[in-house]
Amino acid sequence: MTKQEFLTELRRNLNGLPQEEIEDRMNFYEEMINDRMDEGKTEEQAVADIGTTDEAVRTIASQTKMSTLVKEKMRTRRSLTGWELLLIVLAFPMWFPLLMVALSIAFTIYMMTWVLVIATYSAEAGLLAGIGGGLVVFICSLMEGTPDLLVGGGALICIGGACLVALLCVLATKVTLKLNKNIFLGIKSKIIKGRN
Repeated sequence: MTKQEFLTELRRNLNGLPQEEIEDRMNFYEEMINDRMDEGKTEEQAVADIGTTDEAVRTIASQTKMSTLVKEKMRTRRSLTGWELLLIVLAFPMWFPLLMVALSIAFTIYMMTWVLVIATYSAEAGLLAGIGGGLVVFICSLMEGTPDLLVGGGALICIGGACLVALLCVLATKVTLKLNKNIFLGIKSKIIKGRN
């Protein structure tokens, strides 16, 4: 891919950004390509080093605030006519509940990504409570002179389980955070690539 082809495709894929940000990004990527060409690379090699335009959009999405994207999307391209305003008002009883359902579904899906994390932390809390209870009963039985080895052994098993589940808690949290970050970047990339 040539520099001009890359820049043309990138400009087309940055449609959801404000115009001044598009120009800043275009200048940045053009300068990156030129720098690589100054280092002795061919135009195609310089473009290949940067990656695809989708990768560039994803990088830009990670660096762009969501508020910037929302402001650009909300910016009116043209004023609404009287008929359009009337239709929006009259159709409110239909589109508003549908919007609320869509937002509720999106929120539910987001919360479901955290279910595994909540479950592992709940299991960890249960094991810690088992350790505490088992140790209290074992110590009390020792004071009475008849040690309850079954309870003491159960407390030791809970300690081992708690260590294992603690590792699962950390892993589940990392995976969920990465998943949510990728979903959020994907949404931002779609907004940036949006067409008028």
